[in-house]
Amino acid sequence: MALPWIFAVRIAQIIFGLIVLALTAYVVSTFNGWSYSSTVDFNLFLGCWTTFLATPYLAAAPIYAPHLAHPYVIPAVEVITMIFWFAGFIAMGAELPPAAGCTYSTCRALQAVTVFGSFEWALFVVTTYFAIVDLMNHRRSGESAQKTHNAHLGV
Repeated sequence: MALPWIFAVRIAQIIFGLIVLALTAYVVSTFNGWSYSSTVDFNLFLGCWTTFLATPYLAAAPIYAPHLAHPYVIPAVEVITMIFWFAGFIAMGAELPPAAGCTYSTCRALQAVTVFGSFEWALFVVTTYFAIVDLMNHRRSGESAQKTHNAHLGV
């Protein structure tokens, strides 16, 4: 059973993913042939991954395609996405100059990417926790149902 608040969290995840996508796309467009960090590319990927693949799957598969929402796949996608966001915002924060030294618009955009990436990571920490708890409950209920089934069969 889906928790009612999870849909608000999924919408926030999509919105934050779109913000990161837009900001990193802006940064990529301003360099116009100049070199920039692969961390920017990774955060651009994270915006796309979260907005168009992971979050829509996590929100829709259990409801509209339960055969695609395997009990191990949902927590795996949550954990992978959470780790991606942690790596993305930490790497971006490590590359940025101090706040006082960040005076141009692309640097400010990358600061915002770092902040929204950390918010996104925090949201995925919450949803990952509940996905793992749900998996553990599913496993326990599956084991007890199997034991009950075996007891009825006399095994």
